Amino acid sequence: MTTSSNHPETIGLHGGQFRKDPTTNSVAVPIYQTTSYQFDDVDHAQKLFALQELGNIYTRIMNPTTQVLEERLAALEGGVGFGRSIGVIGGGAGNTKRRVFG
Repeated sequence: MTTSSNHPETIGLHGGQFRKDPTTNSVAVPIYQTTSYQFDDVDHAQKLFALQELGNIYTRIMNPTTQVLEERLAALEGGVGFGRSIGVIGGGAGNTKRRVFG
């Protein structure tokens, strides 16, 4: 689900796929303070590393908190966020950092 608003403030707060935390129903994006994730079994790990299945492997590669940020930056730039540290089609979110931080 994406927001249909054209206001950057609304897109920045509500853009992307995140609506609520499934465990707590909180609408604020949870901050996952972890460095690694546990695999269900060897087959699960193999599928993740072979990119046959999306999931969290290591927080520098991907994590749920940065996924929401990437989706919202992509929405602000009018792109399509993949949400897995890939950015957007057409390079939209990749250029945002320069404009925001100089």
